[in-house]
This record gives sequence, structure tokens and C-alpha cells, in this order.
Amino acid sequence: MVTQETIEQVLKFRDDRNWKQFHNPKDLAISINLEAAELLEVFQWSAEDVICESKKDKIKEELADVVNYCILMADTCGLDLDEIVREKVKSNNEKYPVEKAFGSKEKYTELKEK
Repeated sequence: MVTQETIEQVLKFRDDRNWKQFHNPKDLAISINLEAAELLEVFQWSAEDVICESKKDKIKEELADVVNYCILMADTCGLDLDEIVREKVKSNNEKYPVEKAFGSKEKYTELKEK
């Protein structure tokens, strides 16, 4: 997970440039989506690209952009990333119990007892 020190570095970068004034939830959500699309573009037209070694540098760059914008969104909305991720994992554990979800790609509403 991203450390508090890293989060502070991202926020300092923003604050040193006085960019917080531009960081409203709508524009940050758009930026997250745009950067996620750039990450997806790495795999465009690549057929069954399950090995990404040759694309690792580009993946790292785009994934870092997504994470940085998520940090900025959490800060703007007053959310603790560690807390909200833990809450989501807890929720997912309830939706996807191991005994139903193990080895399955089904959505939680489609899971059956094994």
C-alpha cells in the first residue's frame, strides 16, 4: 500500500504549485478515468497479452498517475485511503466468501454454494 510519506509527497507536489484550487471532485474523477484509459491503452490491440514485461515501464507510469489522482481525490473529499480500502476489503469478503468464490470469476450475485 502507499505509505503516508508517499501521500505527503504527492500532496506537497500539488501544494508547491498551488494546484489544489483546480482539484475539485468532478475534475479529479475525470482525471482518474483519463489516466486509467491511458493504462488500458497499453494493452490495446494486443490480443492475449498476459505477459507485460515489455510494457512494464509504461504500465508503471500510467498506474502511478492513477494512484496519484486517487490520492488527490481522497484528500479533496476528506477520505482516509487506508480506511476506505480496508472497508472495501471487508465488504468484498462478505460479498465473496471463499467457500463460494474460490476459483470463480462470477459476480457475487451469481455465486452458488459449492
